[in-house]
Amino acid sequence: MIKIGITGQAGFVGTHLYNTLGLHPDEFERIDFQKSFFDNEKSLDIFVSQCDVIVHLAAMNRHNEPQVIYDTNVGLVQKLTQSLIKTKSKAHVLFSSSTQEERDNLYGKSKKEGREMMISWAKNAGGKFTGMIIPNVFGPFGHPNYNSVVATFCHKLAHGETPTIDVDGVVRLIYVGELVTAILKEIRSGESDEELSVPYTAEAKVSELLNLLQNYKTGYQDNGEIPAINTTFELNLFNTFRCYMDIATHYPVKYVQHTDPRGSFVEIIRLGVGGQVSFSTTVPGITRGNHYHTRKIERFAVIKGKALIQLRRIGTDEVLDFYLDGDEPSYVDMPIWYTHNIKNIGDEILYTNFWINEFYDPSDADTYFENV
Repeated sequence: MIKIGITGQAGFVGTHLYNTLGLHPDEFERIDFQKSFFDNEKSLDIFVSQCDVIVHLAAMNRHNEPQVIYDTNVGLVQKLTQSLIKTKSKAHVLFSSSTQEERDNLYGKSKKEGREMMISWAKNAGGKFTGMIIPNVFGPFGHPNYNSVVATFCHKLAHGETPTIDVDGVVRLIYVGELVTAILKEIRSGESDEELSVPYTAEAKVSELLNLLQNYKTGYQDNGEIPAINTTFELNLFNTFRCYMDIATHYPVKYVQHTDPRGSFVEIIRLGVGGQVSFSTTVPGITRGNHYHTRKIERFAVIKGKALIQLRRIGTDEVLDFYLDGDEPSYVDMPIWYTHNIKNIGDEILYTNFWINEFYDPSDADTYFENV
């Protein structure tokens, strides 16, 4: 069992890493970190002394005063280094640096100097150190106007605002899930690498990113259509966009019913991708689901009966309740990293139509059970 602590545990990358470690309870033990530890030497020392691996993600990315960024980031490394020395730690420290190391700005300078301080500690103390040079990271739950241009565009489009492009340059990107996979690979290897360049997995002009996201806004958010998805990058971008929508007010989405003396006709879904369609019957009082996905796109459509669909983002306590009635057929889509269930709350059998964008594969199910 490897004991892992993450400085910046509550941040964008930290949250994804922390939650992913939780999927491997037989391999990893998570040592809890709180931001306040950096202001309390005793708390920081206790944290450091418990860890076999420390992933140092805590940092400031943006501020109106660049000097504040520099001072903050260098100061955090100094505090961590002092604690490592004081506790005589032999932990494997993985350090999150940036491709901006070589740029003429104080953020890049703070990252480079921080990495060099950690290299010095490892050499003097006999510790292990991996300095990861990371490209631009995007993914669900990043903060707009802070973490990435993707986060900013997604937030603005999903909330009815109009994004603007300052410089239409080419950006090199890595999805946060891919970065987490790279971090886990280094943890498992246990090897030091003072300057490890993490390769980007996609590149695009800023205008190309915006065009894709605008299509997701008009096609998916406004009209409920699942877009054509041609690459893993487009799947990751689409799943990222979905997480910026105001889920609590967007769902359930009612279908258009076409009725005549014969009965009614309802179009369930329009697809630019394939996948698997199924339906279920559920007797009164029974709940299905209580699981989440990290990459799959899924839609629940209630066509007969009364249902309660519940969603909760992993790592949070807020539960979203959606009431659906087959008399007015409607659907709810399941965002990634949201555990979800569906319960028959009526007196008759519940009929539900399910669509998911990939066939079920027991060896790679991407289905993790957790009660809502």
